[in-house]
Amino acid sequence: MRITVYLTGGIAAYKAVEVIRQLQKQHHEVKVVMTKNAQKFVTTNLLAALTKEPVLDDLWTKDVESSVPHVALARWTELAVIVPATANFMAKIANGLADDAASTTLLATNAPKLIVPAMNDQMWLNPATQRNLTILKKDGFKIMEPTIGLLAEGYAAKGRMPEPDQIVAWVENQIHQDRPLKGKKIIISAGGTIESIDPVRFIGNRSSGKMGIAIAEAARDAGAEVTLVYGNVSVALPEGINLIKAESAQVMYEAIKKQFASSDALIMAAAVADWRAEKVANKKMKKQPDQQKLQLELVRNIDILQTIGQIKRADQLLIGFAAETNDLLENAQAKLAKKGADYIVANDVSQDVFGADQDQVVILSKNKKPEFWPRMTKQEVANKIIDELLESLKDDKKKN
Repeated sequence: MRITVYLTGGIAAYKAVEVIRQLQKQHHEVKVVMTKNAQKFVTTNLLAALTKEPVLDDLWTKDVESSVPHVALARWTELAVIVPATANFMAKIANGLADDAASTTLLATNAPKLIVPAMNDQMWLNPATQRNLTILKKDGFKIMEPTIGLLAEGYAAKGRMPEPDQIVAWVENQIHQDRPLKGKKIIISAGGTIESIDPVRFIGNRSSGKMGIAIAEAARDAGAEVTLVYGNVSVALPEGINLIKAESAQVMYEAIKKQFASSDALIMAAAVADWRAEKVANKKMKKQPDQQKLQLELVRNIDILQTIGQIKRADQLLIGFAAETNDLLENAQAKLAKKGADYIVANDVSQDVFGADQDQVVILSKNKKPEFWPRMTKQEVANKIIDELLESLKDDKKKN
């Protein structure tokens, strides 16, 4: 999940550094916004080094004068966490003020917002602070109340910020409450399969695995328990996901079949080889001095999508991909009818698709007209596919 952490000017800001580290360990992308007062306790250099992202602390620097960074960050954000939240900052956002980078960015953010207050006990109990808390709760903010503990003033009272591990556990709990695929098991295949010719050579394809991995990340972020069965990929594998390496079509089929019975959905984004060598040499096939040709006998691989389509239950969802170089809709429609899939994601791979960051796809499903999606990033395509999956699972639940 994409989380923006807001640091405000309380002494507990040093604890927020550990909160950020732990959120990263939970596989979240984290960016930081700071108030000027927060920088008296923690430097922007430290947080930029930690997140590998620039820290937004000023709307008027030369670096940002030709852009609108607070709006870009607000749109990027999937969850906003204000930690620590001072009484002053809570008063500002409760009244809709936007007079610095932090308050302006937060006001532009439509994502869910979590607040972790930290202050002196007298400030916490002040009627003005309690009134602001009531307003914030009414506006949809979630509040993690401070604990009783030793304050900066040297005595114990309510106002101390909870420890970082407690904060992260609370944030994770809030995230999971809102995750629509919580409790669902999703299998996703990715990458190209490899069919050996000898110990050195193989038959393969140009798939990078980007799309399948993007879908796996989107399903994970939506709360699903994800199993990624992957072949040959050229990009980094995601974290927080059950990973099964399966280079050949047969091994991929066996891995998927083993997992499928207990799963809610399978998304076959892998580029599975249609053919394999009938006989695999046990040592490298060296060319002979007078040899001009090499003849290979190929046999058909198992059609994983079609085979799984024959055994899937009515309560399971099956999504396949059709990578075509010609007659896109005609071929994809035939695949939808033949394979037993609920959806086919069709794309023209004749140019600039394999290994690229963007794609343009057409979604085909039974009893519906094809949906032509605009060209977008593969991550955006992945998010929309997960949205389609979620709607289908909801419709199936209503039918049952």
